[in-house]
Amino acid sequence: MHPPLSVARCLSVALLIAVSVPAAATSPSLPHWGSYGRDAQHSAVSTVASQPINRIRWQMAVDRKPQYSGDYLYIHYGSPLISAANTVIVPVKARAFGTYRVEGHRGSDGKRLWRRSSSYVSPPHDWVPSFSPVLSPTGTLWVPGKGGVVNSFNNIDSMRPSRATRNVFYGNDAYRLHRRDYTRNVFINTPLTADNNGTVYFGFQVTGPTSLNLTSGIARIAEGGGATWVGAATAAADPAITKVAHNSAPALSLDGTRLYVVVNQADGLSAAPGYLLELDSTTLAFINKVRLVDPLSGMDAQIHDDGTASPTVGPDGDVYIGVLENPYPSNHFRGWLLHFAASLAPKGFPGAFGWDDTASIVPAAMVPSYVGSSAYLVMTKYNNYAGVGDGVNRIAILDPNDSMLDPISGATVMKEVMTVAGPTPDQDHIAMFPNAVREWCINTAAVDSLGKAILVNNEDGKLYRWDTVTGLLSQSLVLTPGLGEAYTPTLIGPDGTVYAINNGTLFATGM
Repeated sequence: MHPPLSVARCLSVALLIAVSVPAAATSPSLPHWGSYGRDAQHSAVSTVASQPINRIRWQMAVDRKPQYSGDYLYIHYGSPLISAANTVIVPVKARAFGTYRVEGHRGSDGKRLWRRSSSYVSPPHDWVPSFSPVLSPTGTLWVPGKGGVVNSFNNIDSMRPSRATRNVFYGNDAYRLHRRDYTRNVFINTPLTADNNGTVYFGFQVTGPTSLNLTSGIARIAEGGGATWVGAATAAADPAITKVAHNSAPALSLDGTRLYVVVNQADGLSAAPGYLLELDSTTLAFINKVRLVDPLSGMDAQIHDDGTASPTVGPDGDVYIGVLENPYPSNHFRGWLLHFAASLAPKGFPGAFGWDDTASIVPAAMVPSYVGSSAYLVMTKYNNYAGVGDGVNRIAILDPNDSMLDPISGATVMKEVMTVAGPTPDQDHIAMFPNAVREWCINTAAVDSLGKAILVNNEDGKLYRWDTVTGLLSQSLVLTPGLGEAYTPTLIGPDGTVYAINNGTLFATGM
């Protein structure tokens, strides 16, 4: 994916009416991997060990009409979701431009159980934003639609899920009376995030007039009834702020009382300054904010709508968020992974890469060679894009509480605990950069804490197992011939099946 201007391949409060959710006819299926990054903290840590990635067990298209630009596929794919009963819920783009749906598939063999259409329409964009439902801890599936509508239904492990209920954060009456204006001018622009009570949160963008004078912002819909929203500029107390950053999923504190959201001044087609906000998760009232700043230059960092960086909340409540450097490409388009305390007070040192990736949490016990004092580490991609860097693209495990001198920027950054370079030469750049390798095109990686491994996708078309005991890429599986691909997640199912998206296709891999 392209960073902005890059030559690289790999970019990557108003209380409103109550809403109702139908009761499930049978026991709801709890989520195993319920959201982007698995949980509301986006930790991406699996509770089961992954299977060896020996073969492709089944596969299906997540994009029925991929829109290629040469060898590139400029899109962000929403994360599949997996229930505890091993139903795989897959967001699908059915046509070239828009027309989305969700499908439920049996995890054991990929048999389709059901299919539901969605009216979802993407907001104004450069790269296509993600269509990203959430399976709440109460067993309700929430699916974004157009006009800021979210549809919810239950019984997702059956052949016939319950009928969908329409949930409108600004009120069903306004939607019914002025539907045309809302469907034209209101767009959900982030993945959905759910708390333990089934309440969902998301960002939305408003591009034209509405009867309620909506402004772009953050919405909350409670499963038991009730909806709240707040404008992004109001939440940030800054009239220059225009919206929540595209693709940046809200995150919740460990106790669910605080909501972390990234807002910016961009229009969906660019990078711009912004804030990380801490809001009350019940009222969306302001608690804290921090201006996101380049740690080396002291200038405003750039929050890019072509990226997928979302806040990650660590086991100690600390918050991590990726930004793009300013001026760029002063850090080789790598951006920074910023580190804050739960109160958003600056903490520790930045990671040397961060702008288009969501950090994954790595329990320190996964890395036997680690001798530091941190209870957990963070994993991120660590590309050094050819053209501004040497093209040696890595992934890394970093110590958020220790430091080193970064050889590229000269900044003091999080200490590298373990890194590994991509193994496939980058033929497009190898003439000028002899060590260039294909990039890690990921937005979140799956962490197998029991098997001491990280499952991660590469632009070369292969899925890799990174062994955190040996530090080696111990296994790989060819999924496709490879291409300059979209941002993609990896997941681990309740039976240990490893899921990865490559070239518009979801692959279920294992023994």
